[in-house]
Amino acid sequence: MIETERLVLRPFQESDAEDVLEYLHSPAVHCFYSMRLESLEAAKDEMKKRTEDDMYLAIVLRETGKVIGEIFSFAEGTDPESEVKDNYSPCWMLNLNYSGKGYAYEAANAYFDYLFHERGARRLYAYTEDTNLPSQHLCERLGMRREGLFLEYVSFIKNPDGTPLYENTMQYAILKREWENGNHS
Repeated sequence: MIETERLVLRPFQESDAEDVLEYLHSPAVHCFYSMRLESLEAAKDEMKKRTEDDMYLAIVLRETGKVIGEIFSFAEGTDPESEVKDNYSPCWMLNLNYSGKGYAYEAANAYFDYLFHERGARRLYAYTEDTNLPSQHLCERLGMRREGLFLEYVSFIKNPDGTPLYENTMQYAILKREWENGNHS
């Protein structure tokens, strides 16, 4: 569990289903469409799965206990044979009703610190659609540098004619030594 001034980042619980359905019924960005939930029953099933995975954390308002989003990451090595998994790709998603209040920054800042100091991360990198300006701004505020723009990189949804809608994707990253130099605020 990770605590901040206004938030608690904790493993999901089965009782979180209703709150999670609020933001996963219609995800705000295309990259999360594969996680879309159609019903409360589907959300309950998803919560059962998530209680078994310690890398998925609920972003919870400390004052009310409401789940307003989630943050998670994937660890990988520097090559396919590597046993050391020190390269993490964090992802975050917030209920749009709670955006613009600094919650995403507060959660990601604490989570990045956790990944660097508790999980042994050497490098963090994040992908965001080139149209997702709030996520780009968050990456920059966290001290991440823009490393590249991948044109027509991936498709999460289809065009009206059924063909894949390829989106441009930006990659941001930060090294542990950069994080410790404190260029995030």
